[in-house]
Amino acid sequence: MAVYKKHYRGYQGPLTSAWSRFLVPVRYTFEDLNRSRFLTLFFLGSLIWPVLCAAFIWLGHNLSALKLLNIPAGKFISIDVLFFQTYLGFQSMLAFFMTAFVGPGLVSPDLANNAVPLYLARPFSRVEYVAGKMSVLVILLSAMTWLPGLALFGFQAYLEGNDWAGQNTRIASALFAGSMVYILILSFLALALSAWVKWRPVAGALLFGVFFVAAGFGVAINQVLRTKWGHLINISYLIGTVWTELFEEKLRRGPGAVFFRVKSGEEIPVWAAWTALGVVCVFCAWMLNKKIRGVEVVR
Repeated sequence: MAVYKKHYRGYQGPLTSAWSRFLVPVRYTFEDLNRSRFLTLFFLGSLIWPVLCAAFIWLGHNLSALKLLNIPAGKFISIDVLFFQTYLGFQSMLAFFMTAFVGPGLVSPDLANNAVPLYLARPFSRVEYVAGKMSVLVILLSAMTWLPGLALFGFQAYLEGNDWAGQNTRIASALFAGSMVYILILSFLALALSAWVKWRPVAGALLFGVFFVAAGFGVAINQVLRTKWGHLINISYLIGTVWTELFEEKLRRGPGAVFFRVKSGEEIPVWAAWTALGVVCVFCAWMLNKKIRGVEVVR
């Protein structure tokens, strides 16, 4: 068809800085998430446990309040490594459910509506696209895990004094590093499943399957072959092994760490856990590379 009117002119307005272009999808995604009342309430509800933990820390340093509640000072909750492990375990479970709701809708709508070529037709690379979508989960889950955790650590250090923070820097670094490892694993899995499964409920169900069904298979492998290497396909166990190394403490107690326990006698080497988690990330990146393309070839 002949084109007679050639009035098209290139965009002459201001351009977003190259380093921050990956944040453009983040802004619009958060605008869409803010429209969901359920997600907003769920996020606010996830902050209840950090508030309760802050109350526990305050009560532990307030003898008059303990006497009023008729609680012996020596029998109150100890603010130690186990306390912060329990906090992180509980918040990580809430972060998992948040990922199951948010993650499947990050990439699948763009693929289902052929919007990815529109992104990549602009000065916007595939790496920036994936980084932008992943940043949504990283920011959201960070606000649920390590950011409140470090705030609790600072609150405890302020009340405790006497160089408590200097003597327990391992806890702060473990809160940050352990949370980031978990967040990256969840983000990679959610984006990969969202890219390959265009129906959001199925993608969310598959995320549950990767964690819980694979864990069941791992236990079956251990029972049948009388080994402990079946835990290599149990992502929760791999996370627990890494956390054990970071916190220098066994995750055997506390309801918040129930999905991240490392059972005595079934420990796997820490290097094996790190390697398995790295393989998961590389495989998810390969899956994204196969799907996130500027054109689609149909055979």
